[in-house]
Amino acid sequence: MHNNKLLSHVLAVEFPELAPRIHELKASNHHFAHLLANHDDLDKRITQAEKGDVNIDELALEKLKKERLHLKDELFRLASQAH
Repeated sequence: MHNNKLLSHVLAVEFPELAPRIHELKASNHHFAHLLANHDDLDKRITQAEKGDVNIDELALEKLKKERLHLKDELFRLASQAH
């Protein structure tokens, strides 16, 4: 069953206090920008699956969610570090 009220997993929305730092790192740190692009791509794919726009089995969906969580943890760690 798909949830009609999907939450945003955009990093700057989930961590508004880090939004300026996320924007800065996206522009200045290639590694961070690459991780963020991967996170955003996974988030888009997960959202499409949860809305029923694409057909994906539950195991594959859970794998994508775990990958997104891993990326989010790493991005949060990098954005939280002192300059």
